[in-house]
Amino acid sequence: MQYKILGNTMPAVEILFDQPGESMYTQSGGMAWMSDGVEMDTNTRGGLLKGVGRMFAGESLFMANYTASKPGATIAFASTVAGEIMPLDVSETGGMICQKGAFLCAEPTVNINVTLTKKLSSGFFGGEGFILEEISGAGMAFLEIDGDKIIKDLAPGEVIKVDTGNVVAFQKGMAYEVEMVKGLKNIFLGGEGLFLTKITGPGRVVLQTQNFAEFAGRIAKMIPSKN
Repeated sequence: MQYKILGNTMPAVEILFDQPGESMYTQSGGMAWMSDGVEMDTNTRGGLLKGVGRMFAGESLFMANYTASKPGATIAFASTVAGEIMPLDVSETGGMICQKGAFLCAEPTVNINVTLTKKLSSGFFGGEGFILEEISGAGMAFLEIDGDKIIKDLAPGEVIKVDTGNVVAFQKGMAYEVEMVKGLKNIFLGGEGLFLTKITGPGRVVLQTQNFAEFAGRIAKMIPSKN
């Protein structure tokens, strides 16, 4: 299997299957285009309970699996918002914890499971709910980035505090919690919200420059009201 990233503003990843039997899977509706020689099979991938769990993590109940029936077949998966597509060699990272909706597509040897935030406060105030996505196994996966991608490699004990919604993923085993902004003036006048996500090293953190939920909120405010 080979791949290339196409486009800049709304990119897509195009996969070239070298051999028959090679395949990729994505959430329902994730495919953008494909050549002849690719067969599609839709299933819950792991059973109904796993499918329902993925729904809570921001993905679809059903997954679409695309398999090459001849060498040289191609298929592409496109991003849903302006930003980047990040290739991820899962075996090199040891697994990642991702925000809702970050997963785009992956090889069949890559697993996606839901994982609960360890602290109740993180679930309520972390911006991602109680459930996150855990990507594990081996092979290539591709993540959607809103805006531009920023990678931080944290040393042991090093801390980064991130505005809600700007975290894409972090390595398994890193401490993850949410803390309240200190100071009444900062809370009411700072314009940043009440909570920050705190991630502690060692490990890699992937950030995105656009908080899409915040962006959508600003657009919503500009829509004229019928009242």
